[in-house]
Parts: sequence; C-alpha cells; structure tokens
Amino acid sequence: MRLASLFLFPAMLCALERPGVEFKIFQFPADKIPRIDGKSDDWAIVPESYAIGSDQLKDTVNNTVPDKKDLDVKVKVGWVKGLNRLYFLYEAYDNYWDFKRTDLHNDIFELVVDGDMSGGPFIKQMHPNKLDLNEAHFSFHGVHAQNYHIFTPADGKDWTMVWGCQPWIKELPYANAAYNYNFKHGENGKLTLEFFITPFDYAPYDGPSRAVESKLVENKLIAMSWAILDYDNENAEHYRAFWNLSHKTTMYANASDLVAFRLMPIEPALRKPIEADWSFQVTDMGRREVAFEDRSYGEIRQWQWDFGDGTKSAEQNPRHRFEKAGEYVVTLYVEGPKGRARRAKVWDVVLK
Repeated sequence: MRLASLFLFPAMLCALERPGVEFKIFQFPADKIPRIDGKSDDWAIVPESYAIGSDQLKDTVNNTVPDKKDLDVKVKVGWVKGLNRLYFLYEAYDNYWDFKRTDLHNDIFELVVDGDMSGGPFIKQMHPNKLDLNEAHFSFHGVHAQNYHIFTPADGKDWTMVWGCQPWIKELPYANAAYNYNFKHGENGKLTLEFFITPFDYAPYDGPSRAVESKLVENKLIAMSWAILDYDNENAEHYRAFWNLSHKTTMYANASDLVAFRLMPIEPALRKPIEADWSFQVTDMGRREVAFEDRSYGEIRQWQWDFGDGTKSAEQNPRHRFEKAGEYVVTLYVEGPKGRARRAKVWDVVLK
C-alpha cells in the first residue's frame, strides 16, 4: 500500500496536528460522481497517491503495535466542484469484525470534519464556559465541527451515530452510505464502505433551515481526521486499539487537533488540453454594463469574445456595455499551442 501524498504548507497552519503534513482530496469530474453503492469501481480513476493507509495511523490509547494481519485500512477522499460534499472510500481488512451488539460496541470508523477550520472544542463535555451538559448539548455539541461514529459494518442499525445535537445530517440529502462485505460477526474478511457527508460551518439542533454548509472550493484547506476503533471481543468493555490519523487522541473532540486536507484541482490526465469557460457579473443594470471573467483551462495565448450584439473583444477579462436590452448569446473562443476551444452561453446574459 502506497503512502498518502504529503506536502509542505505554510506555518500558519501549525495549530493543527502534524504540522508540515497535508493530505489530498481528489476532485471528481462532474460526469464521474461516485455512485454510493458500496463498490470501488467508481474510484479507479483516483491515483494511489491519494490513498491514506494504515501506515499513517497511530494507536494513541493502547499503544498497540501495527500488524496488517490484524487490521489494515485504506481511505480515499473525494469532492466535486459545485457540491458541498465529501466522498469517502473506506477499504479495510480485519481479523475479527465485531458488530453483534446494538450499542456503541462495534468496530467503528470515527470521522471528524471541520470545514472552515474554525478549530477548538466542539463536544459538549469540553465547552469552554463549562455549561450545563444539557444546555451545551443543544447549543454547542457538534455545531461548528462534526463527529461521525460510522459502524463497520452497520447491522440492524443506522450506518452512523452523529456525536452531536443534529442527527439530521446523517440522512439524505446531506449524507448516504453503502457497504459491501460477506463475513459474519466474529469472522475475518474485507469490508468496502462508500459514503458521502456534508460538512457544516454551522449545524444547529433544530434542523437545516438555519444551517450553513461548508463551502468547498478548489485549493481550499479543511481540517479533518479519523480513527479506527478496533474491537476484537464482543464481551470486552473497551476497544483494543484507537488508530487515528492526527496522532492525538483528542481529535474526537477538539477541531484544533485535526490534520490539514486540500481540495485538489482535477488531475490533468482527466481534462482536455484546452477548455474554454467564463463567468459574468452585471455591474450596472441601468447602463447595461457587464464584467466578464475568463475561467478557461490550459495554456492559452489568445482570447476572442463575441458578445452577441455585433461587437467583439480580444481582452482576457473584458468589461462591455450593451446598447440595447435583450437576451444575448455570448461566446468565448480560446486558442493555445495545444488547440482551440469555445464556450457559448445562450441567454445567460439578460439585460433590461
């Protein structure tokens, strides 16, 4: 199993655990969004450089010695531009899968996400003002960062427990999960878990109407970590190991103890050499003035705008004043050493 790719990043992020370490989140093209069906074939396009394996985990509770014959995991994380979702492929081998009971005694993949890197404690027991636990639960618990206790596998119970005041975030349209495995409780074998979640900057108790989703954009850093709680005996009171990515046990409760992840651009191999794209903003409707922004991809040396009103521009990011009200077909043509491309938008630009 290959190492997850690590990168140096600015000292400003050293408040997170494992300073100098940055993991990658793969960007799926819009036409290759993973199906949540418990199968890994959708993830074949994800390079192994994105895989995060057991070698990146550390048991910070019982200090067990790594042994892939006992437990071996690999995780890949993805995202899609325009969707505030994080996709996960969790593949694990365990020599003893423990999932018979209906309580928290279950092999668990514990995931913590802080989408805006706000940091700090987020579990009710760690409220900085020592609020009453009941009050802290409904006003604070999991509100600015979220903790998912994902059951591996979930047999006769929900796929995850949200350790917070907002269990609604584990349901569609905010999350979904599917498993693939053929072992029984107490047996060994491989499990494939595929799921997505929606990270929230603000996730209140009373539902999504006041919630604020974390905005996922290209090259943004978010904070995240996970842990594997490995039980090897259905009658044991505690888990055998707490393997976690941040190498700090309190990652489960304090968002400052997470690790940096970057939302990557689409891999060049999945793109055309040149792709034309653009956006616009009406800066003055009364004067019908519009600012256009080139968002094309590739090595581009020439731009040609056709504003649909008989005028053109060779600027990369032109500002244009339309003489008449109307619905316009605006087209951008781009050209470079590796080819040409165009992007027309029909009646997106409408002026009065």
